[in-house]
Amino acid sequence: MEKYGLTVLIGLAFGTLARLYMLRIDYRQYPSYPHGAVTHISLGFIAAALGSVAIPALAEKEFTAVTFLALAAQQFREIRNMEREMLTQLEEAALVRRGLDYIEGIARVFEARNYLVMVTALATSSANYFAGWPYAVLTGLICIFLNTFVMRGRMIGDIAEVVPARLHFEGAFLKVDHIVIMNVGLKASREKILAEGLGVLIKPKDDNARATLHNAGQRQAILHVAASLLGTKREVGEQEWTPLVRKDIDTGALGLFILPVEKDMECLIEAIKKVPVLESAKTRPLSSKAGRCAAD
Repeated sequence: MEKYGLTVLIGLAFGTLARLYMLRIDYRQYPSYPHGAVTHISLGFIAAALGSVAIPALAEKEFTAVTFLALAAQQFREIRNMEREMLTQLEEAALVRRGLDYIEGIARVFEARNYLVMVTALATSSANYFAGWPYAVLTGLICIFLNTFVMRGRMIGDIAEVVPARLHFEGAFLKVDHIVIMNVGLKASREKILAEGLGVLIKPKDDNARATLHNAGQRQAILHVAASLLGTKREVGEQEWTPLVRKDIDTGALGLFILPVEKDMECLIEAIKKVPVLESAKTRPLSSKAGRCAAD
């Protein structure tokens, strides 16, 4: 197997590089601690090693070595369980929770990234074996570039229009434009909300988007991202400062209220637009005949 050293090495290098590139510390703040990052890089290295040795193993007719790929797939499924359990435990201390749907989406992403690392390593080592190292380098760079598109799903900005909305009271009822948010009894609390709060409307572009925004998990993800990026003045036991989303049952539009640490409407709109559309929330009623009839 020594003659395949360069093939394995170049696949291993680009596979690991792909995992490093996909390991983003973003608005989710996860994994933002050293041990979590080391864990994912290590697993990415293992995935790259498995992908890079597949071609040499087949060339030497060591077919039993390929069965390790199936074992690796099982281990990567365990990664999803690990991330799910950890994030679920962290929910207990969160003032604005991610929600179970968002957690499941994050867990799936971390599992899928390891498969992409294996594919990158396999493609790079294959290119080196059949065409030489210059083509292997080009293949590796192309795979890393394509991974960014594969991992990028749709966002709220793709399916809905996010616009500023008027925050006001009718009696004790807080409203975002025409949508009732909650009842606020204390006059001092109402004055603070009007002075420091922000409100936006999230308008679905079609009935598919309307069905997606109907999902409670999707709404909770929007609240979590908004609170993570702008901060929130919510405190334990003080419900009037809680960020909330309520739906207009006639149009499907969402009204969002938040009392942020940083009062910046442009940042709030941008944050909401960048919220990922959760896999569990995706529905396409317009793809069915019954859904199209209902829309008409």
